[in-house]
Amino acid sequence: MRIVIIGQQDFGKAALQAFLARGDEVAGVFCAPEKAGVKADVLREAAQELGLQVFQFSSLKSEYALRAMRELDADLGVMAYVLQFAPQDFVNIPRHGTIQYHPSLLPRHRGPSAISWAIALGETETGLTVFRPNDGLDEGPVILQKPCPIGPDETLGELYFNKLFPMGVAALLEAADLVTAGRHQEHPQDESQALYEGWFRAEESHINWANHIDHVYNLVRACNPAPGAWTMLDGVKVWLYDSRKHPVGAFGAVAGKPGAIAAVSDTAIQINAQGGRLEVLKLRPEGGKKMSAGEFARQRGLAPAKH
Repeated sequence: MRIVIIGQQDFGKAALQAFLARGDEVAGVFCAPEKAGVKADVLREAAQELGLQVFQFSSLKSEYALRAMRELDADLGVMAYVLQFAPQDFVNIPRHGTIQYHPSLLPRHRGPSAISWAIALGETETGLTVFRPNDGLDEGPVILQKPCPIGPDETLGELYFNKLFPMGVAALLEAADLVTAGRHQEHPQDESQALYEGWFRAEESHINWANHIDHVYNLVRACNPAPGAWTMLDGVKVWLYDSRKHPVGAFGAVAGKPGAIAAVSDTAIQINAQGGRLEVLKLRPEGGKKMSAGEFARQRGLAPAKH
């Protein structure tokens, strides 16, 4: 099979390596141009080290991108973590068209932060979809889907790297074989079930301690390891990462206001929310690095709030 990889970063690199490892031919690789001062794209570096043709166009709508794709004479395009818009006249050029990976069970959680939203909303299951890209955002017909449970304490990083990442690479290989052999089926997405969310950024990751402890805990999990759910502690903006949830039954009634420090130990800070406490184990203060929450408390002289 002669394929073209369109993608970036670790997932794109893993897809490239997986196709090569089983003997497929990679005709070329399309990567988004890196911005100045940003870490080099590992997919681009891997492709160049292998001597593959690498294209970095500011837009895949340009005639240069279309010409490059046509000249590669590929059987299939494979989109593996793509943030650039890829128009129909680009993705339809390979003989069998193009397939794309998305880390949710479409049409749920369309958009760039699908895994974070599933966790933040307290869902217990998500999955992956391989579909035909069209000019809509994650709206094309579905070729393949695989469900995946979300553990009650699973973080964004754990769910992605331990489950959806390796499952996604395997699903791209499976879907590629089905499509090029003409054995696949395409099913339109049910628009009545569609759910779109944008990027999970600072506004979405701000903790409201007046929310129930389940909601707070889900938000922290959804932002770990990035961007981190944030709050203010002792006048300092901090991003919270590793944490544990303690519902009311774990220690009796919640004493003190939501957002107040309930307890401090050598390793953690416990903060009140509705219906329980969040035990924070790791955080990052603004301008600093990730550190133990207990160490932060010692540096700042934090103590439980009086009530």
